[in-house]
Amino acid sequence: MTWWRDWLPRVRTSWTVPILVALFATTVPACEGDDAASGSTSTTTSTSTTTSAPVPPLTASPVPAPVQSSVTVVTAADLGASWREGCPVGPADLRMVTVSLVGFDDRDHTGRIVVHADVADSVVELFGQLYGARFPVRTMRPIFTQAEFEDIETPDDNSSGFSCRNAVNSNAAPSWSQHAFGHAIDVNPIENPYLDGGRVIPAAGAPFTDRSQVRAGMAVEGGVLVAAFRSVGWQWGATFADYQHFSTNGR
Repeated sequence: MTWWRDWLPRVRTSWTVPILVALFATTVPACEGDDAASGSTSTTTSTSTTTSAPVPPLTASPVPAPVQSSVTVVTAADLGASWREGCPVGPADLRMVTVSLVGFDDRDHTGRIVVHADVADSVVELFGQLYGARFPVRTMRPIFTQAEFEDIETPDDNSSGFSCRNAVNSNAAPSWSQHAFGHAIDVNPIENPYLDGGRVIPAAGAPFTDRSQVRAGMAVEGGVLVAAFRSVGWQWGATFADYQHFSTNGR
């Protein structure tokens, strides 16, 4: 087709040539390698105007405070009314264990308990497990006053260890409790009452006699509390409905 050769001279003006050149440049692709052949290079620079919000720094999860513990010797003066002459063990056989606890307020606290020297290290270990699992213990301090020694109602829900007394069992002859040897610990007695026949000890534990309704601080099969004691060889008193009670020999 040569029509454009005849037509072009008729329409050529000072403005038509630039237009045709522009149209030709936009419709005819550049040959690949032209730049390389000519030794020239082209650089395309693009500037982005998009801005992004600053990324906040990563923050680590809070690290729980390390377990604090100590084991110290005790004297008769430290034991108060919980010990007397004629008990199966003397002050020299006992130790004061101080450990970190988590309360029902989910805050860190410190508890103290008196146990036999031969189980002190295992008691530190098991309470370390409870602390790491954030298992709540209401309060834990040694029995010291005569009122505390005689009171089995524990209205403050205190967990305790050594107490030179007989076992609480209305159907058996008097005999030393494992607490009198420093080989037993009661934990959260209100949440874990002792069912002695038709009696609930302490009485405030009556709402917790239904053991299928699991709540904070309770000892249950497969739970943290029972597992911690079993891991150091202690046994749980659930077999005789003493849910608060843990001892080295199961009695």
